[in-house]
Amino acid sequence: MLSTEDGTILVGTARQAIADYFDGKNFDPVTNVGSELRVSRGVFVTLFDKARSRGLRGCIGNPFSKASLLNETVRCAVDAATMDPRFAAVRKDEFLQSITVEVTVLSPLEDIIVKSPLDLPLNIKVGRDGLFLDGFGTRGLLLPQVAVDEGFDEEEFLNECCLKAGLMPDAWVTGSVKVARFQGQIFSEDSPGGRVFERKLRART
Repeated sequence: MLSTEDGTILVGTARQAIADYFDGKNFDPVTNVGSELRVSRGVFVTLFDKARSRGLRGCIGNPFSKASLLNETVRCAVDAATMDPRFAAVRKDEFLQSITVEVTVLSPLEDIIVKSPLDLPLNIKVGRDGLFLDGFGTRGLLLPQVAVDEGFDEEEFLNECCLKAGLMPDAWVTGSVKVARFQGQIFSEDSPGGRVFERKLRART
């Protein structure tokens, strides 16, 4: 588990990397950080637009990073602002005025082994798990907070992960896809450039 201080460094690093990109500079993260930020960890950077009720504005990540957590956060932050194919690139004025940054650090992926695919929902907990799906030559990943924010139950979460991979929503029932779960530690800004807090999800009961 990362400390709130580590999370604050990660979110600040993501924000500064994007700001430096807009200024035509390459951001070099500080090196005198705790060892937890120097190891290789999966990470996603998500951008929200406070001017549009915290609507999603970009999200890019890598669950299989070989770079340090700090360096991968830099890359994912700039890509989230400029390379998410679902959105136009973030503008500098927009970023400064209304974009909040969220960094999710992933645990290692754990394959879900079941006798029947119909047992998959029983091995997933919304509010705790994120999902990674691999099959039919494609992959899809949804962070734990997606299911909570969208109000999905476990079956709906599986369906949406299939859709994210470009598959039919019930592809997970076929037994031809591999499903893994993971957990995420989430650090968010309460306002653009504001206080960083650890976001705790509420698991479904």
